[in-house]
Amino acid sequence: MEAYQEFFRIGQYTDPEAMTGCTVILCEDGVTGGVSVRGGSPNTRDTDALKSENNRKFVHGVTLSGGSAFGLAANAGVVDFLEKNGIGRDMGITFVPNVVGASLFDLRIGRSDVRPNYQAGQKACEEAFNGQYFQAGNYGAGTGCSVGTINGAKNAMKGGIGLHTMRHGNLWVTAVIAVNAVGDVYDESVGKIIAGARKPGESKIGFSEELFLDYYQNEEALFDGNTVIGCVMTNATFPKAKMNKLADISHNGIARAIRPSHTTYDGDTLFVLGANQINASFEAVSILAVEAVRQAIVKGTQAAETYGDYLAYQDV
Repeated sequence: MEAYQEFFRIGQYTDPEAMTGCTVILCEDGVTGGVSVRGGSPNTRDTDALKSENNRKFVHGVTLSGGSAFGLAANAGVVDFLEKNGIGRDMGITFVPNVVGASLFDLRIGRSDVRPNYQAGQKACEEAFNGQYFQAGNYGAGTGCSVGTINGAKNAMKGGIGLHTMRHGNLWVTAVIAVNAVGDVYDESVGKIIAGARKPGESKIGFSEELFLDYYQNEEALFDGNTVIGCVMTNATFPKAKMNKLADISHNGIARAIRPSHTTYDGDTLFVLGANQINASFEAVSILAVEAVRQAIVKGTQAAETYGDYLAYQDV
């Protein structure tokens, strides 16, 4: 059993025909949450409630979905599923789950008229409670992911969703990341770009930063519709303000793996959930979180499978 499974459940809904889906992270007992949005084009739900000065004390679920703004509808299915199972704040008359979420743009791959909806959110929750095995690559929110889209869909590559856990003693941090960047994916362990923008007739991959510079006076040429979204889980104990700071620092993992990261055309968003089980220094948790995010990005990209013109890492 993975370390995170003692406190968190992960479930995924995948539509391989429409090439979209959603991923849910559930914590029925409620955990401390934080969030950081660094991209310029985010699609999110309820992130204001996680601000340090606001009243939201616990989070019961995170929804990561495809479908752009339409995909946020999956959150409603998650909220209703949790309520029906007695999960959330007990208000006497009913249970009110605190569910936050973010969506990414995948409408140019597969079918643009089919997006994760209420039923998709419910099905992902059912899979989470059925003990579904996490699958990386073209699954859940990673189904329709792509990377290196700055040079157009025909010259982009396939992204995906990945998971990685870092441990040190009794401390652990797990990251689940859907990789859908306008930029390229860089694996520092091998010192090279493993997926990204291509040029016709070129065998090399990874031209995103070069193209951004070439287009410095022509922003209309840039290919939009992207976003890296994810959730970082840990068993460490921190107050809400520290969880928000941890979410902010966790974006360093994106910066180490995506070139360029946090662009105007990405909606890069990371949630952080703390199970409050052990005491640990903030610096130790931060180090593990950044590396977990980085490796989850690499794993999600490596596990992706080719779809149409979107070539995968394993086929290049």
